[in-house]
Amino acid sequence: MNENIYKRNELLAQKVIKGLKSRNMEGYYADSKESALKQALELIPEGSSIAMGGAMSAHEIGLVEALKNGNYNFIDRDKAEDKRAAMLAAYDADFFLASANAMTEDGVIVNIDGNSNRVSAIAQGPKKVIFIVGMNKICDDVDGAMKRARNVAAPINAQRFGLSTPCAKTGSCMNCKSPDTICCQFLITRFSRHEGRIHVILVNDSLGY
Repeated sequence: MNENIYKRNELLAQKVIKGLKSRNMEGYYADSKESALKQALELIPEGSSIAMGGAMSAHEIGLVEALKNGNYNFIDRDKAEDKRAAMLAAYDADFFLASANAMTEDGVIVNIDGNSNRVSAIAQGPKKVIFIVGMNKICDDVDGAMKRARNVAAPINAQRFGLSTPCAKTGSCMNCKSPDTICCQFLITRFSRHEGRIHVILVNDSLGY
């Protein structure tokens, strides 16, 4: 990464962390994927039950592999015979892993979901939520974050899942009502009522979509 971009990200991350603190959420800065993995594992005690949504960023830093291979109760919905039961089990997990479709410089987190298991677990259920967020997800404000979520994250995810949505074909949001739409539920996390529940690890790298 260019040294100037690296330094800019480091300074911006401190602003985001300050914003998260004002919203009763904890923020951390990791200067690499390796540092992010180390920070995440420090937050999760061995023996914990862990669930997740489709957080590509958690995969990219090696966290999912580390948890599957470690002394943890990882609820793997992809391998579960009863996927609904696995999704429901996530609401009682010790930790829920997530990423953000976008974040604002002052600490507001924006997510869009199709099945809505991810955004519902972020909002309520698991004892703690850990977000892994690349600095590429940071936007000026909520309007910019919503635009990123709808015009960057959603089209790429629709293509990734092989869905037949207008955005998968055009690359940008068409505000559709397609049966395949993944823009069903919008979650804006602006404050956490429960102190110590939400933790955000900001990674000085480009992660996820």
